[in-house]
Order: sequence, then structure tokens, then C-alpha cells
Amino acid sequence: MTAQKSEKSRLSAETWAVAALDVIAEQGLAAVAVEPMARRLGVTKGSFYWHFPSREALLVAALERWERTEQEQVFGKMEAVSDPRARLRALFQLVANEIRPHIIYSELLKALDHPVVKPVLERVSQQRLDYLTASFRQAGLNRIDAQNRARLAYAAYVGFLQLSLQLGQPRLHHDEFEAYVSHVMTTLIPE
Repeated sequence: MTAQKSEKSRLSAETWAVAALDVIAEQGLAAVAVEPMARRLGVTKGSFYWHFPSREALLVAALERWERTEQEQVFGKMEAVSDPRARLRALFQLVANEIRPHIIYSELLKALDHPVVKPVLERVSQQRLDYLTASFRQAGLNRIDAQNRARLAYAAYVGFLQLSLQLGQPRLHHDEFEAYVSHVMTTLIPE
């Protein structure tokens, strides 16, 4: 038991950051608090303060991890797809079928006025828009049309999150959702 407690008391900063993201996904940004997270992880607050001077520092680490992971897991996977139209279809399919990142993003949108959240969301949104714009350009659209198509695609994504996660619209059945994603792809990806 002592060895197990010793292992838990040496949690890494990364473990705390992942736990913070879990809390954000489950309860929102406001629920990220040192004492409840220490209890959740089965350690003392001292473990937290070994790695972070404040809750804000934990939030920064968690959001940096989220941003880095999103870049690697989403856009990193897409680079292997050379055809831009196929890449866009693969991107839309990948993004459509990952629930946890949507929940975290939605919770962060709710906390957009938080000084730690705002710059991260601005940066992530710009990276996503730039990636979409570049992909639409590679698919044959001129610069202006590619930028507008990227904005429309991103607005559809954020709008769908607002409707389904924040406004509690009824979840679409699997077939309905797949038909919606297919319609979005047909509408937005040039032939």
C-alpha cells in the first residue's frame, strides 16, 4: 500500500493536465479545482503544488496539451492523404466521429472570456481555418473562395456543437448523423 501511495504521490504534470482535461469534458472549466482533482487522483494537494504554482498554470498546461494533441491526432493523420479532396473527406469523417474533443472544445467555447482560454481558442481556430483554407486551395479553389469555404466549414462545425452540446438538441441517430456528415461533405468539398 505504501508503494502504491508513493507512486500516486509522484504523479507527473502530464497526469494532472490530462485529469484537468477530463474534468473540463465532464463538468466544464469552472470545475477544475486543486482539492477535488487531488481527491479524484488519490493524492494530496502537495502533489499538485510540486508541479504547478497555481490553478492557472495547470489550465495553461492542460490547454497546451489539448492543442498539441489535437494538432497531432487530427491534422497529423491527414498529411498522409495526398489528394486534397480525399483529405478533406477524411478530415470531416475523423472530426465527425470523435466525441471527447468536441465536448472539450464546446466547454472551452463557454469559457471564452477566461484569459487563459481565449488565446488558445484564437490560436486553434486560426490554425484550423488556415488548414482548411490550404486544403480548399489545393482542391482547386481560388484564395477568396477557399477562405470563405473554410469559414463556412468551421462555422458549420461550431454551430453543430452549439446545437447539440450546448443547447441540448436531441442527438441524431447514427444513420441521420452519417447522412448529415455526408451532406456537409457534398456541399463543402468541391468536385
